[in-house]
Amino acid sequence: MPTIKPLPELLINQIAAGEVVERPASALKEILENSIDAGARKITVQLQQGGMKQIRVTDDGGGIAKDELLLALTRHSTSKISSLEDLQRITSLGFRGEALASIAAVSRLTLASRQTGQNHAWQIQVDGKLISQPVPASLSGGTMLDVNDLYFNIPARRKFLKSEITEFAHCDETLKRMALSQCGIEFTLQHNGKVRRLLRPADSAQRIAAVLGEEFDQSAAAVDEQSAGMRLHGMVALPAYARSSRDAQYFFVNNRYVSDKLISHALREAYRDVLHLDKHPAFVLFLDIDPESVDVNVHPSKTEVRFREPRALHQFIFHAINKALAAPNRAVKTGEPGQDPRPFPAYPKTGYTQPGAVAQPAGFYGTLFGTQPRAAPAAPSNAAATQTAIPGQTAAVAEQPDQHPLGFALGQLHGIYILAQNARGLVVVDMHAAHERIMYEQLKLALDRHEIAMQPLLIPVTFHASDLEVAAVEENQNTLAQLGFDIAALSPTTLAVRAVPATLKDADIAQLARDLLQEIREYGASRILTAKRNEILATMACHGAVRANRKLTLEEMNALLRDMEQTERADQCNHGRPTWFETSLAELDKLFMRGK
Repeated sequence: MPTIKPLPELLINQIAAGEVVERPASALKEILENSIDAGARKITVQLQQGGMKQIRVTDDGGGIAKDELLLALTRHSTSKISSLEDLQRITSLGFRGEALASIAAVSRLTLASRQTGQNHAWQIQVDGKLISQPVPASLSGGTMLDVNDLYFNIPARRKFLKSEITEFAHCDETLKRMALSQCGIEFTLQHNGKVRRLLRPADSAQRIAAVLGEEFDQSAAAVDEQSAGMRLHGMVALPAYARSSRDAQYFFVNNRYVSDKLISHALREAYRDVLHLDKHPAFVLFLDIDPESVDVNVHPSKTEVRFREPRALHQFIFHAINKALAAPNRAVKTGEPGQDPRPFPAYPKTGYTQPGAVAQPAGFYGTLFGTQPRAAPAAPSNAAATQTAIPGQTAAVAEQPDQHPLGFALGQLHGIYILAQNARGLVVVDMHAAHERIMYEQLKLALDRHEIAMQPLLIPVTFHASDLEVAAVEENQNTLAQLGFDIAALSPTTLAVRAVPATLKDADIAQLARDLLQEIREYGASRILTAKRNEILATMACHGAVRANRKLTLEEMNALLRDMEQTERADQCNHGRPTWFETSLAELDKLFMRGK
């Protein structure tokens, strides 16, 4: 019969290594955390064969005393905590005291360190289970940890490692996470003798741009919100920068990278109204919170956490990101990379009035063309025709570049796009997508305030209905009324729409009513006004938005532009696609080779 007995220390460490050191990147993470906790301001990482052959990390931190080198490689030995109170208020990245012991158990490891004030460095070596005594070493300061032949003594585990390229990519990702959260530290990453990254100390915005690239930097909005002892700050990418994978999502809690379902859900909900289909948002966010309000001792990898007030945190993150994404009028740029697509200033909500500069300046046509102005010809019946621009509107745009960032309309293109000019260049607007977003936001606001205006129809719209549609009308009168509809059964097979929301009076009433009733039947009245509220309002807005090939006057186009400037999230339609983009004059000049 088997006898219970304690496991050998080496086997314990090798078992722990299975959780702590999953791959070279896992070992690199633990080593980097120790360097950061030691107060390093400069960290150099040297990798061979994706970290499978060698991981060498050198830092200029406080170092380790000679008498503590062996202890540093002993399981559950740490300088980070000493009591339960410390464990409940973790402020360091490392604290479990098992990483170095686990790494040493599955590699050939050399640890050299020179503590501040020591005359020279000391070094020990570990080869699986054989540990040398400390010997003098050459090191100017700080600590050097050299990990070679990872899993050399566990061949079965080594077979699970991937290709050199894949393992290096994971190591690079680990360094990126550390660099984003520690912008005051200089990081150097070498692979097979070549420098792959060199990140100088910088502020947070500069470090984010250096790590994620200029495209992310130009497509992101700043976040900085505080509430109830919590602060969320960083950058969130606009929906136009949405990714097909989650490769640009970085969330840090007290500068510790975490992967948390609660946080992920809050972010998805914040983006839900503006993100297209199966795309994923991109962000770099930092949550500062009282260490006692978060438990980081959940898993040996330390990327999972638990929060004391999860619901409050969820709402805080959701509203902070929602607010950042709601600011209107961030263009999708097609111009030069150096241009800044960040939000324009907020604008007062005013009714649209045609600018006075529309009255053409004296001699404008004579100066430009040597002729007097002629009346604009009537627009041809072909919907693809572009309407004639308003003379003198360039002056209006130049005089008021900040008041109207979307500029003033020049005409329509193929009955689909509005062409406008602003102080920077050309603006192209998808009129249906933009109008759909405007109506959607108006409906959401009205429903929240219980103020959806009902427009009685002079002649009720009747249509043939199924038994289920008639039943849905009879059972959900209150829900229909809250949504601004008055629908009644004229017979067992006929429904009459007597009133609709005022903003939807020009929609296809019969089809709108059918779609609404289908949603109610599928999800139920209670969910329509709660969980599925936005979906039903989006359906209603789509029906009411201006259709393609509808010819608009310049006054109508400009009114739409002004509404966009005053509407939250007007930069994306209800499906997450952009509603407008801007091309600079410099880019247009380049296309036409002006100045060459």
